[in-house]
Amino acid sequence: MEREEGYIPPDCVGLRAPGQWRELVCGSRNFRLKDVFTCHLLKTIVLGQVLSMLICGTAVTSQYLAEARVETPMLQSFLNYTLLFLTYTTTLSFRKGNESIFQILKSKWWKYLLMALTDVEANYTVVLAYQFTTLTSIQLLDCFVIPVLMVLSWFFLKTRYRPLHFVAVAMCLLGVGAMVGADLLAGRDQGSHSHVLLGDGLVLISAALYAVSNMCQEYTVKNRSRVEFLGMMGLFGTLISGVQMAVLEVGAVSKISWNWTICLLFLAYMLCMYGLYSFMPVVVKMTSATAVNLSLLTADLFSLFCGIVLFHYKFSVLYIVSFVVITVGFILFNIIPTYTPNPQESNESAYQTVATADVVQEDGETVLDWQQDEPQKKKCGHTEPCTTVCTLKYMV
Repeated sequence: MEREEGYIPPDCVGLRAPGQWRELVCGSRNFRLKDVFTCHLLKTIVLGQVLSMLICGTAVTSQYLAEARVETPMLQSFLNYTLLFLTYTTTLSFRKGNESIFQILKSKWWKYLLMALTDVEANYTVVLAYQFTTLTSIQLLDCFVIPVLMVLSWFFLKTRYRPLHFVAVAMCLLGVGAMVGADLLAGRDQGSHSHVLLGDGLVLISAALYAVSNMCQEYTVKNRSRVEFLGMMGLFGTLISGVQMAVLEVGAVSKISWNWTICLLFLAYMLCMYGLYSFMPVVVKMTSATAVNLSLLTADLFSLFCGIVLFHYKFSVLYIVSFVVITVGFILFNIIPTYTPNPQESNESAYQTVATADVVQEDGETVLDWQQDEPQKKKCGHTEPCTTVCTLKYMV
């Protein structure tokens, strides 16, 4: 049958094979430069690198403490959780109504207790692994947190990824491989070789615990509030780390030769960790826990750059290559939004775009300010707001 004169095929439906493949891999997204490098993306990149620098600060101060024969990871964690308690838990205690600390503890205390326990033990386990395995193994196996987090997000947060997201993750992991290769070429395979399998197992356990903790953090900050999350982490984290420190590190703490240098190192470590815990929920709310962990892969590179200056490490061009590859992978991951079910729709197949929706919390509920409504109107030609069926038709 011949088409009527003046018939224009809809722009939304890809009739050509290349268009269909692009839709499958990347989604319905315009790849003009100004649409890719948006203010939101640039802000995400900058904040992600700020988090990496804060982790670098904790690594450098820990290195100086180790050189001073101070090995007290639980004391360092305890100081961080105590500072969170003094600020965020205190702020939470002044709230009233359903957001008061008493109402939160009454209904959710055991959930936050498990979240804090997971976070504390993840930090402790990875530090413990340094006693049994090499730095190279830790750098490689610690990346296990990313696939575990993606799987957990898929099943529990209902996050949906496109093929380009997996390509981006592979690029980031390739960048980590280049960094580890540079370490091996420089002969900097530090760490113990006494019980390598035990150490590697501890790293994998730590990565899994970090994945669970980050997934819980993403859910909490996007559905509750950042202050509530940090206040509860400060409360229960202080209790758990305090008890664990009293059991495991009393002897090590008593042997510390306190002086102004040691005090400044503890203070610098505490402030870096406090900044990391305070700003990480902000970036997680803007993007996702998976995207944040991808950006944190550059933390080891910042530590190496500091090591070149402070500890006279040997420079390698592979460090620059690694940084560029990880950054490109991170950008690719963020230019295509992931999708999660809309909590206000009864149909679980209805998706909302997380990376491009402004999340506003009102009275404990999540309200989404869509940034893609206008493109949808142009695609489907409707003058009224699109229905769920129409939205799904042109998003999938």
